[in-house]
Amino acid sequence: MDEKDCLLLQYLQKDQNLTNAAERLFMTQPALTYRIRQIEKEFQVEIFSKSGKNIKMTPAGEHLAEYAKRILIDLRRTKEYLMNMGSELTGSLKIGVNSHFGLYNLPSILKDYMNMFPKVQMNVDTGFSTEIMDLLLDGQIDIAIVRGDYNWSGQKYLLSEENVCIIANQHMDLEELPHMPMINRKEPKVLQKYKTSPYNPYDQSIEYWWNERFIEPPLITMQVDSYETCREMVKKGLGYSIIPSVFLKDSDKLRHYNLIFKNGQEIKRRTWMYYREASMSLATVSEFVYYIKKISEQELLN
Repeated sequence: MDEKDCLLLQYLQKDQNLTNAAERLFMTQPALTYRIRQIEKEFQVEIFSKSGKNIKMTPAGEHLAEYAKRILIDLRRTKEYLMNMGSELTGSLKIGVNSHFGLYNLPSILKDYMNMFPKVQMNVDTGFSTEIMDLLLDGQIDIAIVRGDYNWSGQKYLLSEENVCIIANQHMDLEELPHMPMINRKEPKVLQKYKTSPYNPYDQSIEYWWNERFIEPPLITMQVDSYETCREMVKKGLGYSIIPSVFLKDSDKLRHYNLIFKNGQEIKRRTWMYYREASMSLATVSEFVYYIKKISEQELLN
């Protein structure tokens, strides 16, 4: 079983689809099927069962796919170790970041990192935080930078945190909130497939804050797909909204009120860097992690 066979097993495990796996490997489907049969012959097992057009990996196939994942990781480590026996860092780095960080922070970070290590091949994915965490859990990226608290058993590092606040275009009596139009940011439906739990800690915190103060539910008159849209609607006087303060600009000239529980605790929205401890054996990963920590600490000190 060679490197391409390992990739084949990885794609089959992820997609459970022969056509998708063939496209990713730039193979014809008959050629893909032939390679599967050769692997099955080598290990004397069936890799997947087929029912009509649908396929499903067998327990033996799942075990082989996990074995293939370990082979690919070890192969990459060996290649990078040999390449870095010289004085200049080489290899690849796969990172994923949420869209906001990718827009406002990542370009300058990558520019400086690549100036320091010009021979490192960068692979970057941006998207919703839930999508990026899915890539990390699946082993498709080395490092994830996302907003929100996720159940992650590996290493993590807090990069920043901001208050969550109510925004309005004029002074408002917070006691009257249940009777005022609210512009709510709803989670895009495309993210539902990434949800491992029906509960979102961020939404739960806001709900708990609300229920501490009011019996009636909020009067939601608009559902929009981004905090930026919430902000622009509020600027036009169409209602109030609850958003992380990072989406506010001084030029917006909006009133804002931080959400604080009755015990005095503020609601925060955090940005984390998540990664596996095992990935730190890769020089490209460890250098990027150390660099991110360094600039984060400098910003906190300034």
